[in-house]
Amino acid sequence: MRGHHLAIYNFGLHVDDYESPRVEGFRLREPLNFEAANRAEGFVGRSGYDDVPGPESWGPKVYPRFIENSGFADAPSSLSLWTGIEALMAFTYSGVHADALKHARNWNQRQGWPPLVLWWVPEGARPVWADGAERLEHLHDHGPAPRAFTFKAPFCPDGNPVAIDRDGVKAAAGRNAAGQEELLAIAKTLKP
Repeated sequence: MRGHHLAIYNFGLHVDDYESPRVEGFRLREPLNFEAANRAEGFVGRSGYDDVPGPESWGPKVYPRFIENSGFADAPSSLSLWTGIEALMAFTYSGVHADALKHARNWNQRQGWPPLVLWWVPEGARPVWADGAERLEHLHDHGPAPRAFTFKAPFCPDGNPVAIDRDGVKAAAGRNAAGQEELLAIAKTLKP
């Protein structure tokens, strides 16, 4: 949307430690997903992680309360910015990322909270990890609203509900496909 970017924060818990063989399929796909996002139409940027090569971290890493009593000190999560809902959906549900989603049940615990939260930020602003954690909790506690929503119940930056342009999503996914061909070929050879 003109003058705004769409922020997305996702959070889950793995079935075992990140370095575990049970999570190997996720670990091997992670750099492919980051590269696919870099090549995707509408990608603005993402937060990196402290002490990990790559983009700088957007503030100290903060998790929602759902990590409490999980036995984990760290959890898979990401924070990124996109030009709009259709661009983000095209990346999320096609290509390399869709291949990872197909196998996610092998690496991630079933969860009783939303896997992701969306919200709008003014163009040029950058959310921090704490924003994502707080908004995911808000979505869980209060349901979708302009301050914290999902693909199933999206809102415009002005706070009004919006319909997703499904044809626009398909068109963007098609345009992204060519740039992901070799990444997807690699992903399909990896352990589920």
